[in-house]
Amino acid sequence: MTNKWEEIRTKIAADPAMKPLVEQIEFPMPTEGRDPYFDLVRTIVFQQLSTKAAQTIFNRFLELFDDKWPHPDRLTRLDMEPMRRAGLSRQKATYVQNVAAFFLEEKLLSYDWAAQEDEAILHLLTRIKGVGNWTAEMILMFTLNRPDVFPVDDLGIQTALAKLYALPADLKEKKKRMIEIAEAWRPYRTFGSKYLWRYLDLGLWKP
Repeated sequence: MTNKWEEIRTKIAADPAMKPLVEQIEFPMPTEGRDPYFDLVRTIVFQQLSTKAAQTIFNRFLELFDDKWPHPDRLTRLDMEPMRRAGLSRQKATYVQNVAAFFLEEKLLSYDWAAQEDEAILHLLTRIKGVGNWTAEMILMFTLNRPDVFPVDDLGIQTALAKLYALPADLKEKKKRMIEIAEAWRPYRTFGSKYLWRYLDLGLWKP
């Protein structure tokens, strides 16, 4: 592991509640070379579905395009019926077309994402109807590999932290406390969040 990744592990492990996770869970390496447009469309399709069902629908959706890539100019012109037959709800079909239209209008296919701050990207993407703060945060974390994003509204993060800390029952106070906890992980809150998701996935807590 490079010095950078070791620095991140050390920072997260300095939180006593997180230390066992860092020791037991494989380091969440970032992914490279992902496409914000494609990932945004995919994230919308996957929302509120099981992974297996969502992947089946998404594969059918991609079959509507010759090279299995949802070119925004073609997607904006695509009739609703083929998308509905692929398994998308009318709302999701509208939302992915909103994404396509926005990327065309704002010329985002060749956008220099690396030159933009996290907050600027959140503000930009949430201008798209159907793209909320959580969705934009997932793009920052998993597509653009921004290291210091904390999705306080994510149910999995809330659940994991509740297992590690005594969080208030009141949602507003709970989120306030979560943000305070995650401050200790700066500037690597993305990695702290990924450890929490893996903690839940692996079932490492004691029932």
